[in-house]
Amino acid sequence: MRGQSSGKGYSRDNPRERRYFRGPYQRPRVQPAQQLKPMPIGDRCNPLCPFFRCSKNAFVTVNKVVRGHVQKAAMCRLIGDQCLGHSCQFAYCERKALLPDGRCAFAVKFKGSGDEFLKEVEKESLEEDVMSLIKRRVGHKENLLE
Repeated sequence: MRGQSSGKGYSRDNPRERRYFRGPYQRPRVQPAQQLKPMPIGDRCNPLCPFFRCSKNAFVTVNKVVRGHVQKAAMCRLIGDQCLGHSCQFAYCERKALLPDGRCAFAVKFKGSGDEFLKEVEKESLEEDVMSLIKRRVGHKENLLE
C-alpha cells in the first residue's frame, strides 16, 4: 500500500499529499482565567495597572534598565516619552474606577467606618420589618376602631 492512496484523498506516505493529513482531533487546552487585580499606588491611579487604557492605543509597557535592575515602564507612542498617567486626556480605566482627580475608586476608603453604616442599615431594615408586620396584623382592624 505504499504510495497508493487510501481512497480518502490523502496519504501519510506520499510527501506531496502529507500536508492534507490531519491526525486525531485534540482539544485545545483550556487554562483557568487569570484573576486581574487593580494595582493603585496608594490611592492614586497607576499606569501599570491591568485596567489602565489609552483611547488612542498609544500606551505600551516596556522593560527599562534602571541602575542595573529591569523595571517595567509605561510609555506613550504619541509623545514618545513616559506616559502621563491619569493626567492624559486619553487615559481611562477599563473598570471605570479612574476618578477625575486621579484617584482609583478601588483604593479610596470611606471616611466613616463601614461598621457604623452597616448598623444603620440593619436598624432601618428592622424598623421596616416591624412596621410591615404591624400593618399586616393591625391594618385591617383600623376600620373597626373608628
